Amino acid sequence: MIPAPNFFEGIIQQLNTGIVIVDQVGDIQFWNQFMKLNSGHDHEDVLGRSIYDIFPEIPQSWFQKKIDTVYTLQHMAFTDWKKRPYVFRFPTTRPITGEVEFMYQNCTFSPLINEQRKVAGVLIVFTDITEVAEQTLAMERLTNNLEKEKQEQQKLITKLEEAQNQLLQSEKMAAIGQLAAGVAHEINNPTGFVYSNMGSLGLMVEDLMAVIDVYEDQLCRNSTPEAQQTINQAKEKYDFDYLKEDLVNLVKESKDGIERIKRIVEDLKGFSHVGESDWQMASIHKGLESTLNVVWNEIKYKAEVEKHFGDLPEIECIPSQINQVFMNLVVNAAHSIEKKGKIVISTGQKDQQIFISVADSGCGISQEHMNRIFEPFFTTKPVGKGTGLGLSVSYNIIKKHHGHIEVDSRPGEGTTFTLWLPILQPVQVED
Repeated sequence: MIPAPNFFEGIIQQLNTGIVIVDQVGDIQFWNQFMKLNSGHDHEDVLGRSIYDIFPEIPQSWFQKKIDTVYTLQHMAFTDWKKRPYVFRFPTTRPITGEVEFMYQNCTFSPLINEQRKVAGVLIVFTDITEVAEQTLAMERLTNNLEKEKQEQQKLITKLEEAQNQLLQSEKMAAIGQLAAGVAHEINNPTGFVYSNMGSLGLMVEDLMAVIDVYEDQLCRNSTPEAQQTINQAKEKYDFDYLKEDLVNLVKESKDGIERIKRIVEDLKGFSHVGESDWQMASIHKGLESTLNVVWNEIKYKAEVEKHFGDLPEIECIPSQINQVFMNLVVNAAHSIEKKGKIVISTGQKDQQIFISVADSGCGISQEHMNRIFEPFFTTKPVGKGTGLGLSVSYNIIKKHHGHIEVDSRPGEGTTFTLWLPILQPVQVED
């Protein structure tokens, strides 16, 4: 026995699914109980009226295109909640988190075929999938949050690695500084008394020469010809005139050599700045000079150094760290020169910043390496010749000083590193 038509209509009215039938121009032909409960409009109120009047928020061109597609192709069309969250803006029936204010819907547009095999209307069926949509969105938010946390953790790991690398480099530089200061102290003591003795020796040599002059004068006046002849023979045998002149020069050159040792010792102490890790006003030129003296053995056989120093004020910095940057740049410049070349160091001031440029005539940096030169452990030197930390540490030191580094390089022609540093730090930074 086939149920009566009103039996099927009763089932349709009880479905927890929205069902609407419209004609080709969008006039409503059918409206089930679900639509009435969620829209507030009874079936008699909407029958024969345009769906665009009942739901003015519906994009009419899009909706009409769906109807026209069904009439033309006699085929079903549909919408997905991810592309269009809803067709009919109804309040949500499943407030899971309280954040969703509308009902998420999947909607189908199906043709109703009459006996003449033509489309007589469009059956619109939509399902409330708010719960599924909200769970899916919650999962996506959770996934995105996990991905963000993963990225943040990766950034933290990278920062920790960089911090560890810088700590290792700083510890190494501190050890070198302690060693340099210790060596300087040990050398300073014997150098001090040797320098003092050489000063006394110089005065004694002058007095001795004065006494010899008096002896010569008296001997010329009062001695016998035989005695004068004996003295002249001895002077000629031992080349007295050369001895007299050279002895003074030897004392002078020895004093100059000891002064050179004293300057190297002072440069070692100045370069290491042991015990000075606070921000202070310091001379950039003094730091450059002491650094050049310390690393001179690395560059004297490779390059001629030209200095073009401008008139610079003292700047607020941590001198030992700035000297470390100078050392890294100058040594790298020397290593980039294969045989014999030139290193030009220039300084100047622009507004409230100073610049220090270190230019070399070395091999230059290829474009493929240019973007990686400040990465920790990246180096183009052979294994065992470099750690790849010099430029990375230098970059972070300059960044810490609120400055920046500019690089200009042409393969085969050379490289110029330019440091820009503020004269005064914008805020007092703790080490």
